[in-house]
Amino acid sequence: MLTYQHVLRLTFFACMTASNLLTRHTLAADPPLQTVHSLPAWVLQNDTVSLAVTKTGGHMAPVTFDRNTASPIQPYYISPWQDEPRQPFPAPVLKALRGDFFCLPFGGNNGTVNGESHPPHGEIAGTDWKSANLQQTANITSLTLTAETQVRPGKITKTLLLKNGHNVVYSTHFISGFAGPAPLGHHATLAMPDTPGSVRITTSPIKFGMTCPGIFSDPQNGEYQRLQPGQRWTSLAAVPQAWKNAPDADLTRLPGPAGYADLVQIFPATPPDGQPVWVTATFPESGYLWFSMKDPAILNSTVFWMEHHGRHGFPWNGRNNCLGLEDVTAFFAAGLKASAEPNELTKQGIATAVTLQPDRPTAVHYLQGTARIPAGFDAVASVEFSTGKAVFHAASGVTVTVPVDHQFVLSGKLSQ
Repeated sequence: MLTYQHVLRLTFFACMTASNLLTRHTLAADPPLQTVHSLPAWVLQNDTVSLAVTKTGGHMAPVTFDRNTASPIQPYYISPWQDEPRQPFPAPVLKALRGDFFCLPFGGNNGTVNGESHPPHGEIAGTDWKSANLQQTANITSLTLTAETQVRPGKITKTLLLKNGHNVVYSTHFISGFAGPAPLGHHATLAMPDTPGSVRITTSPIKFGMTCPGIFSDPQNGEYQRLQPGQRWTSLAAVPQAWKNAPDADLTRLPGPAGYADLVQIFPATPPDGQPVWVTATFPESGYLWFSMKDPAILNSTVFWMEHHGRHGFPWNGRNNCLGLEDVTAFFAAGLKASAEPNELTKQGIATAVTLQPDRPTAVHYLQGTARIPAGFDAVASVEFSTGKAVFHAASGVTVTVPVDHQFVLSGKLSQ
């Protein structure tokens, strides 16, 4: 679990964020709900970005970046059953499954802990959010939603912020009233092409990565995986496969072969002081890259959910093709019990849960965005940070500069 020093840091950020939002915005009318892919949703937009966030589960998609250009970018996945006749789903999270959403507790949550039995990815991923509050200044537009939980009583306040001229969604999740350890984080999920290896994945330097220790995709349930469970490695380009003498899988080039669903988790090296940890997915054929940035003291890992037509039960039916790049503090996707109790990662000194305290609210700041890339930009090799911008350097030598307040993930503040 996170240390006491981390808890103090989280509390400080929470207070700074609350003060920042109160002083920066002026109140405007609440936006009406609209039907977006069969579900009620609020829509937030500015000069560069338009996003929809569902009332059910607070799932964010579709999101349109460069929305006023001839070639807008819509990177996020929307599950293929969203516009089909509604049927009972095996988990509430599946009702809205799309784009990015916040999870608490993150993971499958099959076990019961201290009398708590949570649905997959927590109540907030499938319950109704409310109290939409639209605020706006000359440069920043924000939407605030709230959700209250019953299994473990508490309140989550979600604030999504757009800044003029930035193809970025900034967000803060303010967690209050909860007591005890919990895995948590973002479930950002991208739509994927079918062409194997056509999307290039790069991250900040990592300490190591691991494949899911247990069976992630069970053939008895019509699911299949290709990676060897419980393997530790140091490069996404060399991940052991399950078959004897098979070459290592290269997870920097996705999707992999069709017919599999796999899960891995990576742990970033400590970045230079004052810089975030980052993850990128470059789509050369579509001419853009997607990126996320976070504070590793709060979200200390990234779970990769690689779903390439590998699940054949309802509602997947062998048609799902997406990539989850999920920035979390958790033990893979095992949920509360496995994350809160000693496990293979905690034995190595890695926190897999955040200790929530009712008298010390926790704030989780995060950002994700896109950038148009020039011809010849193949995959991100490094990212250079300076005030108000990030420069993405490609392995091919091409660069692209993106306006982004990257310090937001550390401070919760946007510059005016």
